[in-house]
Amino acid sequence: MVIGHFADSITRSLGNVTDTLAQPFTEPVIRLGVTGLSRAGKTVFITSLVANLLDRARMPQLVAEAENRILAAHLQPQPDDTMPRFDYEQHLGALTSATPFWPEGTRAVSQLRLSLKLRPTGLLAGVSGARKVHLDIVDYPGEWLLDLGLMDKTYDQWAADTLSRLAKRPGGETYLAMARSEDGSAPFEEPRAKALAASFTQALHTARNAGFSDCTPGRFLLPGEKEGSPALTFAPLPPVADAPRKSLQREMERRFEAYKSQIVRPFFRDHFSRIDRQVVLVDALGAIHAGPAAVEDLRRTMAEILGAFRPGANAFLQSLLLGRRVEKILFAATKADHLHHSQHGRLSAIMEALTRDARDRARFAGAETHSMAIAALRATVEQTLPHEGRSLDCVRGTLLKDDGTRGREAAFYPGELPQDPGRLLGVAREGAEKWLDGDYSIMRFAPAPLSLKPNEGPPHIRLDRAAQFLFGDRL
Repeated sequence: MVIGHFADSITRSLGNVTDTLAQPFTEPVIRLGVTGLSRAGKTVFITSLVANLLDRARMPQLVAEAENRILAAHLQPQPDDTMPRFDYEQHLGALTSATPFWPEGTRAVSQLRLSLKLRPTGLLAGVSGARKVHLDIVDYPGEWLLDLGLMDKTYDQWAADTLSRLAKRPGGETYLAMARSEDGSAPFEEPRAKALAASFTQALHTARNAGFSDCTPGRFLLPGEKEGSPALTFAPLPPVADAPRKSLQREMERRFEAYKSQIVRPFFRDHFSRIDRQVVLVDALGAIHAGPAAVEDLRRTMAEILGAFRPGANAFLQSLLLGRRVEKILFAATKADHLHHSQHGRLSAIMEALTRDARDRARFAGAETHSMAIAALRATVEQTLPHEGRSLDCVRGTLLKDDGTRGREAAFYPGELPQDPGRLLGVAREGAEKWLDGDYSIMRFAPAPLSLKPNEGPPHIRLDRAAQFLFGDRL
């Protein structure tokens, strides 16, 4: 195990050295990681970003576009023959059809390359030709990212932490009763392992549907091609002293270690460790709607996500000696179009407070971080309506039914977010069961039909500012 991990580290370091030495003499490549927990909007973010880089009329805050330095943009063939291509055309078709619908969410790693041709600048601008920059967008589930936090835990540590969390979450009581009734020292039987894993997986799904963020192991929610394998057929059990060989407890421990070595570590080695810039999409409004416990869980999850990164500046010598580092990290609160623009500043402030611990660690390590509220695809319009003698700032859109079909059009007032984020986070840290000053509502909106002019990408909120922060300096 140790030798294999050491070999992986050597191989990754050699790859980083090769990339670093070659980069000054080749066309530069920016590897942008896009992640976020389920329903944060990763697929829509990538689709709208690419569409708005191909047709840039709605990207005035991207400095290279404002200065007319982007001469052309086009999609290149998939650069990695072993990785699935992000299905941009199909996802864009879903959003731009006569009856638009949200595309299917991220379930595995995928990639897309967009190449930009740029007008040269500086002293040699008059004699040098146009230069090219390749943007490799890597899409992966945030649930898989959280698994990196398991690497430093033993099975007993992970089981104790997980059982403690389940005791405080909806849906956990059924699995806890089942786990406590098991005898971990009894001989291992595959049907019992499958039953425990199935009940544990259901508890994770219930917690996620209730708005909780940290639901690891992530592959239990998004198993991909590993579904049904022994590495995904284990569950947390109460500790057993001196469990014998071939017992249920020892086999669960063995499979937990296999999950780390055969699933988590290859993901880090092959994909995650090569990322230069990162955007973490967060459904903060969904967590606020779910209640204080979900908000506190999201705050802790953001800190754990940052711990999975290796932030820092990508200086030439540092890259040679230490491997690549994530230079910039954007924490983006999505679905800003569910609020009137008068509340966007408050949502951004809440996002800043939620990610404070994570951002402080990243900045200390040398990475640049930022938080903002965005909507990669605007699905609503704003409307001010009279109500009981006062005006309410609302949004209007087509409601999305529970079965995913389009419903009626309606105006919606979600409630007023507090100016001081501490009013939310303080209550959440104290373990309150509900908000002291009422609930914060959200609605699910269907995408609005689009009528785009030439050179226009889909309408958005601050997608151009997000792009400028993430890679504008490289253009």
